[in-house]
Amino acid sequence: MGHVVAIANQKGGVGKTTTAINLAACLAAAGRKVLLVDLDPQGNATSGLGHSNRDDIEPTLYDVLLNETPASAALLDTPVDSLKLLPANSQLVGADVELVELAEREYRLRKCLEDVRGQFDHVFIDCPPSLSLLTVNGLTSAEGVLITIQCEYYALEGLTSLLGTIKQVRDSLNSGLRLEGVLMTMYQHTRLAREVVHDVRTYLGEKVYKTVIPRNVSLSEAPSFGKPAFLYAPRSVGAKAYIALAKEVATHG
Repeated sequence: MGHVVAIANQKGGVGKTTTAINLAACLAAAGRKVLLVDLDPQGNATSGLGHSNRDDIEPTLYDVLLNETPASAALLDTPVDSLKLLPANSQLVGADVELVELAEREYRLRKCLEDVRGQFDHVFIDCPPSLSLLTVNGLTSAEGVLITIQCEYYALEGLTSLLGTIKQVRDSLNSGLRLEGVLMTMYQHTRLAREVVHDVRTYLGEKVYKTVIPRNVSLSEAPSFGKPAFLYAPRSVGAKAYIALAKEVATHG
C-alpha cells in the first residue's frame, strides 16, 4: 500500500503546493509510482501539473468525495509518466458544507483512497491552507504529515499551532498519524532566515529535513507552464533543491 503523506500548513503562501508538486514529480521521475491528491479548492496543484482548464474537468475529487465516483475514474495524467493526479477545482469549495451532513465525514477521503492506494508507492495530499473539514479529511487519511515552513519571524508560532492540530487529530481520529518531517522553504541568505532555521532545528531536531528550499524565480514561474521545476528549469537552484529533497525522502522510505 502506498505511503500516504499530507502536506500541510494552516497558513498560505509558505510553499505547500510548490512542495507537493515538485516532491511528487521528482519521486516519480526517479521511478516511484506517485499519486498527488489536490485537496485544495483553489486547485493550484491541478493547474500546476498542466490542467489549467480545471473548472472544465470531470470528474474531480469533489465527485469522488460526494458523488460516489471511484477515485480511479478521476485520475489524470501529468507531465511525468509515473505521477498521477486526483484533481480539484472550485466545486470543492462547497464540500466542507456538504460533508457535515454525512456519516463518518472525517473519514470520507480515507475510504475513497482505498480504491487506488495500492497502485502507488507514495500518495501526497495537498491540504488547504486552513483548518477545515477538508484538511481534517487529509490528516485522517495520512500516515504522516509534512509541514512546510517559510523562513520568517512567525514560523515557530505557526508551527506550534499546527503541531497542536496534528495532536488533536491523532488523539481523536487517526492514532497512527505522525510528523513525517518539516521543510524550510523560501530561504534567503539573511541573518533572520539563518536564525529561523536554527531555531526550528533546535526545536525539532532530526524531524527537520536537511534540504532547505531557496526562494527561486523558477519555482514561481513553473506552475504557469504546467510543469514541475525540474522540467521547466532543470538547472535552477529550486529544481536541484527538490531533487535533493526527493532523495532524502526516498532514503527514509
